[in-house]
Amino acid sequence: MDAVFALRRQLSLKLRDGVAGPDAERARARIWDSPGPRWFDENDPLWIVHADASMFVGGLASLLLQSLHPLAMAGVAQHSGYRSDPWGRLQRTSHYIATTSFGTIEHAEAMIAAVRRIHETVTGTFEATPYRAGDPDLLRWVHVAETFCFARAHQLYGHVHLDAAQYDTYVDQARHSAQLLGVTRAPTTMGAILEQLTTYRPALHATRDCLDAQHFLLRDPPLPRGARPGYSLLVRGAVAVLPSWARSELQLHSRPGDERLGRVGTAAIRWVMAA
Repeated sequence: MDAVFALRRQLSLKLRDGVAGPDAERARARIWDSPGPRWFDENDPLWIVHADASMFVGGLASLLLQSLHPLAMAGVAQHSGYRSDPWGRLQRTSHYIATTSFGTIEHAEAMIAAVRRIHETVTGTFEATPYRAGDPDLLRWVHVAETFCFARAHQLYGHVHLDAAQYDTYVDQARHSAQLLGVTRAPTTMGAILEQLTTYRPALHATRDCLDAQHFLLRDPPLPRGARPGYSLLVRGAVAVLPSWARSELQLHSRPGDERLGRVGTAAIRWVMAA
């Protein structure tokens, strides 16, 4: 038993360092131990969803779904270090989500303001069409895709059951930080999320940048060989999260047992995180 616990603890530290970075302990203390009011507490659906291991699957699915918007993907390809510094990008994203979900209002608002300043510098063109990261339409797409995937992954793989009304509350609570970031007309229910996904569909397709990012995420991830079998479980779970039309656009195929594999992978992450 001591050997099992030692292995579990070692895996937990590696996972924490990969997701949260070298300053994980200091970031954890700042988010969880700082005094002050917060937007949410442990009984809120947003807290329940964002604290669950299913976020690993939901996050992967959201990256795939978001990549289908050509302008959003162009911004990532042209300005993001996802290839040269994939762990750094993951750490920055996880820090943002953790701070705006669990941190004090003061720290959450400061984090959102910092991201807004970064968005002001992200501009470019794709096939002669200009884009800017602060465009409310692009921000809304990123938010809608992310919120859908987080909620759907939790529905499939979450540890705590939520009912339909609670998932609607989750969507409404996720709207709060999104609006401060610059999202307009953010959806307030799961039904509204599905409607907005339908509205965006004519603009969505898999560009070369999208397929390159997919290959990097799914077939050539920056992971040691020993971690790849476990990662493949999360990949299959993420594919199951995506709407069927998104899988078709991404040239991905669902397989029998994808949801079961996703549950196994999520359960393994949950077991490691609890050490």
